[in-house]
Formats: sequence, structure tokens, C-alpha cells
Amino acid sequence: MRIIAGSMRSRTIVAPKGTDTRPTLDRTRESLFNMISGDCREASVLDLYGGSGALALESISRGAKRAVICDCSREAAKAIKQNIESLKVGEQVKFLFMQDLQAVALLGREKETFDLVFLDPPYRISTDPACRAMDEAGILEAGALIVIEHDAKVIPEPGEGYTLIDKRQYRDTAITFYQYHQNTEGEHGGIVDISGKL
Repeated sequence: MRIIAGSMRSRTIVAPKGTDTRPTLDRTRESLFNMISGDCREASVLDLYGGSGALALESISRGAKRAVICDCSREAAKAIKQNIESLKVGEQVKFLFMQDLQAVALLGREKETFDLVFLDPPYRISTDPACRAMDEAGILEAGALIVIEHDAKVIPEPGEGYTLIDKRQYRDTAITFYQYHQNTEGEHGGIVDISGKL
């Protein structure tokens, strides 16, 4: 695996061993970041199912100011820590070795907020509880962009605080984009134009 663009372009990163983690393919990741590149600049990023940490680290390379990566797999933890160290981004990136809902609760208690969130769990894990938990914990900025990678046969149902922006399909994988608008008028933050519709 590699960082695709930005200040760390072409730097290699390691993926966790085993079958529990499903890394986003370089080609799919490149397509994703071509759509949301504007959202990375100066963003606070949360990668709730980190795996290798590639999505958060790609965001940092493209100008995000900080990122939190979470994962509860020991193999993923090893890979994420190794990648943070090899890329020398320890001052910008924090790793939480815990489950998704535990991480959301902790971040809520610490009053941390995010405007770009990646949810890319193993396919059998629904992201709906995490979306509801993020809403309740108050860790999402108004207008935050939520990017969910999932099985194309599954339709996420994140809750009333989220508005569907766009959806792209890559064979059996889909990436669905939501904007968080709880307690706002539901307008897009104006940073990114994913499909020409915003």
C-alpha cells in the first residue's frame, strides 16, 4: 500500500496481517480522495475503523491538520503505530486502541470534534450504531462529511441527523457520502463538490 498524493506521496504503508481487516484498494482510495480532496484541507479527521490507518494518513498528506485513528484489532494496532512512526506524523495523529463506541464516548468526554469522518469497518459490522453514537456524543461539526465504505448490497441508515449526498459503487463495494446537519439548516459547508449536485 502507498500514500497516493500530497506531502507524503508514494510513501509506503503496511497493512495488518490476517483476514479481519479489509484495506481499501489503492484505486478505490484514489477515486475517493479525488472527490473529497477539498475537505481534507485543515480538516479534523476521524477514522473509526482504522485498519492500516490509510484513510486518515492520506488525509494528513493532503493537508488535514489532525486525525484520530481507532481500531480494536491488535494486528491493526501494530500496523497503524508502525505507519504513524514511519511517516513521522505522531504530532498530528492520535491512535486509540479500543472499540468504535468506546472511542466515540471517550472523544465526546474529551470534547473533540471532527469535520471529516471515515467509516470503513469489516463488511459484517453495521455503521448505524456508530453514527447514532457520534450524534449523541456531539463530536461532529455542523456540515461534517461522513464517508461510509460498505457492501454494495447494504444500505446504511445513519439516522435523522445525516443527509445523503452521493453514492458510488466499485464492483461489490459502495462508498456513500453523508452530511451531518443536526441543529443546522442542513446546508453544505461549501468545501467540496462531490458530484456537481452540491
